[in-house]
Formats: sequence, structure tokens, C-alpha cells
Amino acid sequence: MAMARRMATFICLFVVGLSFAAAGDVTLDDDDSSPNIPGCNNKLQLVKVKNWVDNVEGESFAGLTARFGLPLPSDAAKAFKLPAVLSNPLNCCSTASKLSGSIALSMRGDCAFTTKAEVAQAAGAAALVVINDEEDLYKMVCSENDTALNISIPVLMIPKSRGDALNKSIADKQRVELLLYAPNRPDVDFAVIFLWMMAVGTIIAAALWSLLTSEQTDERYNELSPKESSNLEAVKDDSEKEVLDITAKGAIVFVIVASTFLVLLYFFMSSWFVWLLVVLFCIGGIEGMHNIIVTLVLSKCRNCGRKTVHLPLLDEVSVLSLVVLLFCVVFAVVWAVRRQASYSWVGQDILGICLMITVLQMARLPNIKVASVLLCCAFVYDIFWVFVSPLIFHESVMIAVARGDNSGGESIPMLLRIPRLFDPWGGYDMIGFGDILFPGLLICFAFRYDKENKKGVVKGYFLWLIIGYGFGKYLSIVVYIIIIPLYITSLLFLTYFVLNHKLFNFRIYRLF
Repeated sequence: MAMARRMATFICLFVVGLSFAAAGDVTLDDDDSSPNIPGCNNKLQLVKVKNWVDNVEGESFAGLTARFGLPLPSDAAKAFKLPAVLSNPLNCCSTASKLSGSIALSMRGDCAFTTKAEVAQAAGAAALVVINDEEDLYKMVCSENDTALNISIPVLMIPKSRGDALNKSIADKQRVELLLYAPNRPDVDFAVIFLWMMAVGTIIAAALWSLLTSEQTDERYNELSPKESSNLEAVKDDSEKEVLDITAKGAIVFVIVASTFLVLLYFFMSSWFVWLLVVLFCIGGIEGMHNIIVTLVLSKCRNCGRKTVHLPLLDEVSVLSLVVLLFCVVFAVVWAVRRQASYSWVGQDILGICLMITVLQMARLPNIKVASVLLCCAFVYDIFWVFVSPLIFHESVMIAVARGDNSGGESIPMLLRIPRLFDPWGGYDMIGFGDILFPGLLICFAFRYDKENKKGVVKGYFLWLIIGYGFGKYLSIVVYIIIIPLYITSLLFLTYFVLNHKLFNFRIYRLF
């Protein structure tokens, strides 16, 4: 188990901070490159396209409006369900057949988007839907040659696969009807509150967890008689072997190795590689869940772990540990198999939280010097691969890897996620393990220091660091202001209280 725990620590620290965006979410970046001429200054909007084939409703999908044309209603109740017909000619570049009261379907190409819209409008179409020649949604803007436009029908684009399906239904003489509307996406979804609670709660639980485990260890020591002093030393040694102290050199090496690993993922990531990460995540999650469940059970029932059984290769094993291990393995396997299901986020969050609590118990910061080096290196790592990398790779490497853009949409599992509750477009709010583990290392260090020096809750550093982390988390996922990463915010809070509480006496100075 110790080996699995060390593997869990390595995996988490190796891929932290990879997840900043939701794979599969509907996102939109506005485009300011379009010439701002009269009739061509609309804001780009994501569109919900509901469809019926012979009165049987199909799955809704997304479209994208053009810079020109009539805006769509934001409420489905205010939109009209109209029949869809293919324009004739299909490219809608010349005089089309009568389309009165219908939604015209046109293929992309052969002429400007504005020309297609003007032809469809002249033929009496109620709206124009352009079928793209690929799955991405292209932004339909005006060209420099366009003058003032007078297009009074909605114009939008849909993906190729959806358009081909509608084309096939119409070609098969089926009645196709569409309903188009552009629901507003809320600036903040209430799901982020639960995400905030999970992030802050994980760090608090990891810090306070040491109290529970230390009490159990003390009880085990007290049960040993003086004649069993050698056993006592063995127990202590086993406990100490599970602690991994992070060094300043290790923090620098981490940034170099993690950056290399990130680039490899960006260029060579595939579905099989994601499956490898899933397996490693499950191994760490099983170890974390096993450790937490066994610890909680033993805290309530001290004698539950005394019953043992002899197994081949494993020798003597606690029955409690064996039963819990089997449960954790089944839980992780079920999640891995069903991880594409809508409810799989629950299992992923449980495994992730258990894993991070265990990692924060095993990986520790020995002093403030190492904390400063680690957090500053992580700051450079995040800023470079999120904001600077687009200048080199033409897109954010970290976001591309997190979304699984190069692996068929398969996203890495090293993140907490929760579905958006009131977002009509669905999707998930997410936070990478790095935004929890890095600040958590510092906060757990402060908790151990407060405990060792018998500082109160108010006079210690743990409470104030938790407040600083919670405030930084609020800025990043509630207000969407990502100016200072959360671990730097926590470090600044610690520095503030160090300077303002005259801590540069001999006892504290040894921490530097």
C-alpha cells in the first residue's frame, strides 16, 4: 500500500494544473476582426436547435449566429417551429426557389455568407441555416467589400454531421421542423458554490486528518509495553517511511519534467494514453479511499482491525482492510467503465478527494523556503502554459490537453467537476488538482506548525490561510478573475502574517 500511495503522490504532482476548461463544453470567443458596418455588428450567439422528424423530436444541438441578420429570441416559448427545406440551388448563391414560411438549409461555399442570406430572404425564407463543411462552427462575418446590409432574417451555422442528418431526412421525404432560439448563459452558475466547498473542504479535511491519524498512532504506541520497545520503533519507522518531504531542487525539477510531459501530451495524446491516466488515477483513488475508510472505521471501532486472515503472498492481512479494499476496487472499476455517464462526476470527485487527502498527508513541505520555491515555480508553470503558450503553439497547451482536443474529446481525470445546474448549455465547472494540492501543502504545513507550537486558532496561521485560499478561490471560480493563482494568494497571506507578527525569532527562523 505504501508503494501505491507513493505512486498516487507522484501522479498527482505530475499532472496537476492540467484542467482549466471543460471538455465538451459549448464555448464562444467573440471576434472583433469583422468590419463594423451598418447591419453587420451583431453579437455572435450560440443557438439551440430543436428538431423534429415526422413529429418525433430529436436531440437538440448547437449552432452559431452570424454578425448580420435578425437576432433570435432567448426564450423557446417565443420561438416558432417551422418546416425546414433545402434551398435550390443548394449553395443558395443565386435566385432560389420559393421558400415562404420555411427555414432554408444551405451548404457552405461558392459565395459570401451575406449573399446567401440576401438570396434566402428574397425567396421568402423565415431563416437561413448554413451547414458547415466541418464539425467546428465558423464565425460568419462580413467582408471589406460589403456595404450597409438589410438582412432581416436570422442566419446561423450548424455542424456538418447535424446538417447531413437533416439533409438525409428531407431527401427521404420526411417532414423536418426546426425551432431556433438563443438562451442566455448565466455569468455564474450555482454549481461553483459546491465546487468551492469541495476545494476548501478537501484542504481542511486533509489538515485536520492528521489529528485523527496521530491519535490512532498514539493509541497503538500506548498499547505497547516497555518490553516491546523494538516494536514501537518499528511502528514509528513504518509511519515515517510514508512521508515524502519536498525539496527546493525537487520543486524546480518538477516544473521542468511537468512541462516536458505536458508538451508530450499535447503532441502525442490519444485515447489509449488517457486510459493509462485513468488506470493510474484509479490506483491512487483506491489507495486514498481505502486509507480514509479504514481510518474512519478504526476511529469508531478500535477492535475492528484486530481480526486477520492469512493469504498467499500477502501473509497476514486485516479482514477489515481486505473488505474495504475490495469495495474500493469495485467502486473505481465501475467508475472507469461508466465514466462517460452523466452521473460519473460523483465517483470521480469521491476518488479525487480521497486521493488528494492522502497525498497531502504523505507529501509535506519541510519549511517556508521550499514552499516559496514550489509555489513560485508553479506560478510560472501555470502562467506560461495557459497564457504564453498560445503565442508559440497558437493555442493554450494546458487547455487543449485538459479538454482532450487531441484524444477525441477524452479528458484527463485529474480534476474535480460538477455539472452546471442552471446553464441551458449544460457542461461542467471544473478545478484541477493543482489548484488544491499546491495551496494545500502550504496550509497543511501551517497547521502542523500551529499544532507543534501550541498556537490558538486566531493567533495561528491555519485559519488565516484558509480564509486567504477561500477568497482566492472565490475570485477565480465565482468572479472569473484569474490574476493571481490561488497558491500565490495563500503565500502572500502567510508572508503578511509573518511580517506583522514579528516571527523572526530563533524558533521561527529555523523554518527558513
